[in-house]
Amino acid sequence: MLRFDKQSITSQHSVAMVFHFTDVLPEFRNAVITIGSFDGVHHGHKKILKELSRAAKAINGESVLITFDPHPRKVINPEVSLGLLCTPEEKYKLIIDEGIDHIVVVPFSRDFSMQHAEAYIQDFLIKYFNPRKIVIGYDHKFGHSREGDIHLLKKVLRDVVVEEIAPQLIDDAAVSSTKIRHALGRGQVREAGDMLERYYTLTGHVVQGRQLGRTIGYPTANLSINNTDVLIPAQGVYAVMVEYDEQAYKGMLNIGTNPTVSSEQQLSCEVHIFDFEENIYGRNLTVYFIEHMRPEEKFNGLDALTAQLKKDEAHARQLLAGIDTASFLARNSIFL
Repeated sequence: MLRFDKQSITSQHSVAMVFHFTDVLPEFRNAVITIGSFDGVHHGHKKILKELSRAAKAINGESVLITFDPHPRKVINPEVSLGLLCTPEEKYKLIIDEGIDHIVVVPFSRDFSMQHAEAYIQDFLIKYFNPRKIVIGYDHKFGHSREGDIHLLKKVLRDVVVEEIAPQLIDDAAVSSTKIRHALGRGQVREAGDMLERYYTLTGHVVQGRQLGRTIGYPTANLSINNTDVLIPAQGVYAVMVEYDEQAYKGMLNIGTNPTVSSEQQLSCEVHIFDFEENIYGRNLTVYFIEHMRPEEKFNGLDALTAQLKKDEAHARQLLAGIDTASFLARNSIFL
């Protein structure tokens, strides 16, 4: 039996409930539901969420988005890297900001995936949600071996309106997810941000590094990324904004293996924050990717590396010159 606990989350424009595994769900009023991963909550997803919200309001109902944790691909294909576009917490905030009333996070397991389609409808959708309307994509499949589809839903749920989202909206969502991952894999963070309609971000805590940067005038915060399922953009040097302690700072970040000073192939994310001298070991930072500047290179010694870092700093400051640090977080932070 699935049981859920509830959590109130406030977004920029609304307050909604997120239900997690442990306690009982409430009886939703005229529930209009949709189901999916919604990773990244990009512009294609937002079209679907707007339709869900519109449909709920039209019948004086509540919009309910059903999603899964862990991500189904992590259970079905655990050997394949997920490359998620946001953390679950970021996803919930972004969904709620689109006006969705409730999110239900279902614990996904192999047993859950093995349910036959009719059992999924009766023992999950009807039992827990008793929907008045279901909004799904034209290619939505469910149940063991993906045997269930919209035709089965309409056959079993005779008193429930089942609306198929226009194919172009689903195609837009699917293609955008793929395009965003490919763009980030090429370091094209500006293009990825355009599709996400926000800056791509990584959040991590600061750990001890080699401390070489401070000896050449460029101390860096070595980030250990908090969620290892989140996609890390291509290796290279980026102009970034940094969120720390509810303040925004400008900086530059290197993703790579530091080939000038190390023969190890261990990937690191190191950010140099401009005009910043605090000791922040163990603290969390969120990095907003503004622009890719160059690929990582191996230089002929520290002098050559330092000379290039000076050029990178000048370039990054130029790219970030139009950004107001005082208002940046109010406009861009998911959690403020």
